[in-house]
Amino acid sequence: MTSQYSISRLIRKIYGLIAIFGLWTLLDFAVDSLVIPNPIMTLKYFFAHFTNEIGIHLVYSFYRIVMAISISLLMGVLLGTVMGMTRWGDRILSPIVYLGYPIPKISFLPVFMILFGLGDASKIGLIVSIIVFQIMIGVRDGIKEIPDEVYLSAKSLKLSYQSQFVHVVFPSILPKLISALRIGMGIAISALFFAENYATQYGIGYYIMNNWIMVDYTAMFSGIIGISLMGYVIFTGIDFLEKRLCPWLNADQ
Repeated sequence: MTSQYSISRLIRKIYGLIAIFGLWTLLDFAVDSLVIPNPIMTLKYFFAHFTNEIGIHLVYSFYRIVMAISISLLMGVLLGTVMGMTRWGDRILSPIVYLGYPIPKISFLPVFMILFGLGDASKIGLIVSIIVFQIMIGVRDGIKEIPDEVYLSAKSLKLSYQSQFVHVVFPSILPKLISALRIGMGIAISALFFAENYATQYGIGYYIMNNWIMVDYTAMFSGIIGISLMGYVIFTGIDFLEKRLCPWLNADQ
């Protein structure tokens, strides 16, 4: 059963690649312009320049994303737990979340640059401001969905607050926490792409836009392939964590 599932997943991945490159090839023939470079030539360029150029930019971008995820998880889980487990925490923090969450965080990039400088800190801060709200809401809702009977059972077993969090609360919030990460990552990568066009010379966003300005569309599309692969690695990592931390969600597979 497991081997059949693995083969099925592999087929879906191959199908996805074929579909994307098939559409790309059709666009190349239909548009017949340098704006849409040939996919085979672009792949050759990507592998030829990965080690000494594209890979370096991807490392900088990946570092910023990973740091932002780590900070967002620490802040989001802590504040979301306070919101979910205490009435005063929910009353104080929920209005702040509801007012701050809908605001386009890109508009605060100049503020982050003034506060944290022009380096990585401002870009990481921007991504944190995007992801942390979703994590807080996911954690809070996950805690509130725990039935009262579960807490009563934990109290009847005389579990400490620490044990209740480890054995009751944390497993309950994990699925929503991972879903919040998935939803936030797409927006976060888009925001990072925008942020890397200011006050930096490293990052896949800078690489893509710089080559667009230089009218080097093959290099630009190579960067797009790079940012796509980075996103794929991140989402695959999230899927791996879900399987390891939430095995009950994949019990039927």
